[in-house]
Amino acid sequence: MLPTPVDGLEMPRTGPLIDRFGRQHTYVRVSVTDRCNYRCVYCMPAEGMDWMPKESLLTYEEVGRIVGVLARMGVHRVRLTGGEPTVRRDIDELVARLGAIDGIRDLSMTTNGHLFAKRAQTLADAGLRRINVSIDTLDPEQFKALTRGGDLARVLDAIDAARAAGLTPVKLNAVMVRGENDEQMFRLVEHFAPFAADTQVRFIEAMPFTGGIDRRTHLSAGEMRTRLAERFTLEPVERAVGGGPATTYRIAENGLVVGFISPITEHFCHTCNRLRLMADGHLRTCLSREPNPSLRDVLRGGADDDLLEYAIRNQVWGKVPGHEAHLESDWKAFEGVMTRIGG
Repeated sequence: MLPTPVDGLEMPRTGPLIDRFGRQHTYVRVSVTDRCNYRCVYCMPAEGMDWMPKESLLTYEEVGRIVGVLARMGVHRVRLTGGEPTVRRDIDELVARLGAIDGIRDLSMTTNGHLFAKRAQTLADAGLRRINVSIDTLDPEQFKALTRGGDLARVLDAIDAARAAGLTPVKLNAVMVRGENDEQMFRLVEHFAPFAADTQVRFIEAMPFTGGIDRRTHLSAGEMRTRLAERFTLEPVERAVGGGPATTYRIAENGLVVGFISPITEHFCHTCNRLRLMADGHLRTCLSREPNPSLRDVLRGGADDDLLEYAIRNQVWGKVPGHEAHLESDWKAFEGVMTRIGG
């Protein structure tokens, strides 16, 4: 069910950042690059990517200005994404800049882990609080195939390094693709159960992109839960207010917390509180097709923070009720590829 506009609601000029459906936005995912050292099958094509030119990317100063303005409108959670954020040079400098912004209470990163282990302590010292690591299988050859060249050992090292640096809880993101890696659910649970005190595993529905896989390989969160429940006892964990889209359970047999993120079959559009700042400055207020003027151009045109705030409020006010990939008929894939939009 999608939300409907709130009668009589007008776009605010001050206060919380809301859209015409009354949804308050407190979370921004900041893509620092569209480049990635992996080419996961569900995220991007094997070849033919047209990378954003360097001069079109937001500078760290520009990212800081945008996040600073968002913070004064109530945004307090920031997640750095890509592409792969650790391929951007001196990423710890951006972490320190964002961590110093008044009002930002949670600063995290989603990474594939390939370059992370050596950077873990530096990023923690700069102000990073938590990380999510993508790990879709524990079979090294399958991992290499799914990521088109990734190294599972380096990802496991990154997870260990994150724990050692205090970047916990470490949340492990496993995108389940029917016929590819769905048999790995049990293995992931069993492998990480001994680390239940500071590690969570989250199973994610694959999202259909025009540049990735299609709906035929889609595995629903409901089916994932049913499969796990055949072997384990799943005890519901109360979802924290504003704590993200995952529906979480604790496995009674080993204490591990597992989450299910279901943007397609159990979509959460009606409570969406997130924005995506693309690496070139476009503010994607919904994951689906939605072109907006680039905030980069607003900044480079000489706008002060008040004008920047108005531009952001205006774009958020025009946010659509939800994406269309969850519709049972006339399924519409998301335009482009995930690496360009930002995790």
